[in-house]
Amino acid sequence: MPRVALPLYLDAQTRNTLDKFVASPSTPQSLVLRSRIVLAAADGSNNQQIAAALRIPPVTVGKWRRSFAMDGVEGLRDSPRSGRPPKHDAETRRKLQTRVCQQPEDHSRWSVRTLAAELGLPASTVHAMLVAAKLQPHRIRTFTFSPDPDFEAKLLDIVGLYLNPPENAFVLCVDEKPSIQALDRTQPLLPLRARKPRSWTNEYVRHGTQTLLAALEIATGKVVAHVRDRRTTVDFLSFMDDVVRSYPIRELHVVLDNLNIHKNEAAKQWLLRHPRVHFHYTATHASWMNMIECFFSILTRQALTQSVQRSKKDLKDFLVRYLKKYSENPTPFTWTKGPEHFQRIIEATKEYQAAHPKQPKQRKSKVNTKKD
Repeated sequence: MPRVALPLYLDAQTRNTLDKFVASPSTPQSLVLRSRIVLAAADGSNNQQIAAALRIPPVTVGKWRRSFAMDGVEGLRDSPRSGRPPKHDAETRRKLQTRVCQQPEDHSRWSVRTLAAELGLPASTVHAMLVAAKLQPHRIRTFTFSPDPDFEAKLLDIVGLYLNPPENAFVLCVDEKPSIQALDRTQPLLPLRARKPRSWTNEYVRHGTQTLLAALEIATGKVVAHVRDRRTTVDFLSFMDDVVRSYPIRELHVVLDNLNIHKNEAAKQWLLRHPRVHFHYTATHASWMNMIECFFSILTRQALTQSVQRSKKDLKDFLVRYLKKYSENPTPFTWTKGPEHFQRIIEATKEYQAAHPKQPKQRKSKVNTKKD
């Protein structure tokens, strides 16, 4: 006498989960099939009816029906498979990870092939082990510890401005991008075509440089900018006069780096004449604190990387057009990291400064070489 399959009962949540599995295009087809089996069984169909409707063997229907009855939705998923045993043991992997973190004697860094030759392993095996361990000997990142004794105070001051700007005030990030070159190519450009990228000759002609002075309002992304030949104190203070005219009412908190034209006597006198403007200086060697660098990165990628200019005037007109277009639809610049995210870099900077105290500069004394 054939066995009778036990009926299945689904609560609303389980049925909703199975319906989502069936309807979602990203669900694996094996899980879709098993969900259909359970739904049909819950609606009262027997194994033979389900098998005929889905065109699968009745034994398959019975297997997944029992599995669901025992383990629920998790019972419809594939069990982990043991797979082929690893060819190399843990000691081999440990040896590779230790060696790749050591400096080679006759190379600047390890490559997959040099490391494979060192360890006597196939290059494909070494590559797979490095990927599994997330070790990338071909990459390098740069960093610079700040020697500024007020690093922590300046960092927290600027981060506080970004995260909690003062009421009835604007936070502006100001800096200069100097030496923007007007570069022309010695031969005509080849346009972009199907399967062929835009092409130009590697020979170029310099036609001079321009300097961009810019102020970024982080709340809106609005940019006030001047294009000048140089970045002198006169240029900087003239630019700041224009910034003040652009924001005639509220106080201005301006984030700047430590360039001499930002801190000299003329700048101090200018601040005295404009009491609603407050300068906040980034720490030495910490330009990443100034969000204007993000705008300069956007400018470089969108406008300067592949531009061709035949004169300084062409370059200036091009920059003015770009800035005008950019200002039509600016987007806010949002600082996302609070003070707690910088605790590690603050502690590391303190350790570096303690281990490398800043030596005062010594003046060279003049030596009298006059012979008697």
